[in-house]
Amino acid sequence: MILIAGTFRLPPENLAAALPMAERVVMATRAEDGCIAYSYAQDLFDPGLIHVSEKWRDRDALTAHFKSAHMQAWIAERGDLNLSERDIRVFESDEGVAV
Repeated sequence: MILIAGTFRLPPENLAAALPMAERVVMATRAEDGCIAYSYAQDLFDPGLIHVSEKWRDRDALTAHFKSAHMQAWIAERGDLNLSERDIRVFESDEGVAV
């Protein structure tokens, strides 16, 4: 199993523009084969700080995700949002180990 956790920043004034883009990529990603969980969440106390949480069946599913049309669109779209301080970590877990 592949677990991904991290954060990125958006200027608070760009959050409204980011929401429909993020919704499209989240909904499409959740429908992907091998996606167990995928979400973005705005920090309650730090406007513009976005938390990322993902769980994938395996490395192949994650690799396919990065090649998907909706992910490529999100990468292109987010360039206009001034996304910064991206800190995303990937962890591999044995299925029998609680994390």
